[in-house]
Amino acid sequence: MTPGAHGGSTAAVEVTRVSRHGFWLLLGDRELFLPFEQFPWFRDATIRALHNAEWPQPHRLYWPDLDVDLAVESIEHPERFPLVSRG
Repeated sequence: MTPGAHGGSTAAVEVTRVSRHGFWLLLGDRELFLPFEQFPWFRDATIRALHNAEWPQPHRLYWPDLDVDLAVESIEHPERFPLVSRG
């Protein structure tokens, strides 16, 4: 764990692949897919901004370049989070 920008500590999070449909995140030993259809905030992001992801808390991810803060649960169980921004 390394010091986080928000005063806490951050675990390793890594973007492993990006496609025209979305991108994959490696969170510890789990790989999760974020489809742009469900997570439109990332659709027009640069590769650099996507890769600049932080995992400051076990239940939360943050992309400082995009000012996007997501609950890990919203990626694992998108059906529990029906509201999607139409950004």
